[in-house]
Amino acid sequence: MSLKVGIVGLPNVGKSTLFNALLKKRVALSANYPFATIEPNVGVVSVPDSRLDQLAQLVSKEEKMEGLPPIVPAVVEFVDIAGLVKGAATGAGLGNQFLSHIREVDAIIEVVRDFNDENVIREGSESPDADKLIIETELGLSDLSVVEKLVAAQEKQAKVAKDQLESEKLQILKQVQDDLGEGKILGNYHIGDERLKEWFRTLPLLTIKPLLYVYNVSENEYAEKLRDSSLITQNDNAVVICAKLEEELADYSDEEKKEYLHELGIEQTGLERLIVKAYELLGLISFLTQGKKEVRAWTIKRGSKAPQAAGVIHTDFEKGFIRAQVIPYEKLIEAGSLSVAKTKGWLRTEGKEYIMQDGDVVEFLVSS
Repeated sequence: MSLKVGIVGLPNVGKSTLFNALLKKRVALSANYPFATIEPNVGVVSVPDSRLDQLAQLVSKEEKMEGLPPIVPAVVEFVDIAGLVKGAATGAGLGNQFLSHIREVDAIIEVVRDFNDENVIREGSESPDADKLIIETELGLSDLSVVEKLVAAQEKQAKVAKDQLESEKLQILKQVQDDLGEGKILGNYHIGDERLKEWFRTLPLLTIKPLLYVYNVSENEYAEKLRDSSLITQNDNAVVICAKLEEELADYSDEEKKEYLHELGIEQTGLERLIVKAYELLGLISFLTQGKKEVRAWTIKRGSKAPQAAGVIHTDFEKGFIRAQVIPYEKLIEAGSLSVAKTKGWLRTEGKEYIMQDGDVVEFLVSS
């Protein structure tokens, strides 16, 4: 499944630097002036998953292979979007062009500047809280103009259809309109009726998208701010990163990277934390497949049933689904091989109603 996460923020807060670090190469122009990025840069990034390496070793041993089978991780697509300025909702800066690019992503990473550097121009950025307020105000104002049109269209639809569900949609849109008018963000908007949840998620609104804050800090404050949990406890959807450091680390070998981070008192790169958090933000999990051909992580929505998971591998698999052979990753590693897991009775047979769990190692039986 294709997953897009947009990186947004005011000009010169470190968006393109972060994007370059994610891709481990200099793709986006990282410059000390507004709108260095005009057209969005796009890159695909692997989701860190140590389970794949362990599974590959297990397969190699059980199959008596000389090397390891190919490893295919899950991926997230990141989009580096031009810097937003105050007044974007009414056309300031790149205005509507900026907002249209955000509409195309599944979730938003909002980079806020939490460092002082006299050599980097502050283009409207004053403080993390002020940055967040400007960005969210512009997204809300844009949504307000969109929802006004949605309300007008839904009023006609409800009148013509004379259907209770259409009337409920209208009431939701009117409530959204009131909330946006009061400056509220809709990210955690609760829709109780299951029939309306999917409809609501498809609305062309920016503030209903999952949102992750990235506090971009200076290198000399990085370790200290990672230890200070106040930022994260205030926002469960927040990550502290030094984008400049992460971009520099992209040129290091894995061993050099570990050694340098150790000197700073940091265990894990900010990018690893960010990618995993973005994956969680989208409500995603991975199930795993293994064999001599490849060991692979497949991306599905949390709560997906086994036939839907099979359909991610091939659309025909969902239609022809018969059953799934499933074992949790931890139990397979404990067994040491699939054959031993079978003798222990740890390999389960699941049907069409089985809800997939993160880390399920699975083989699907489908009709041809």
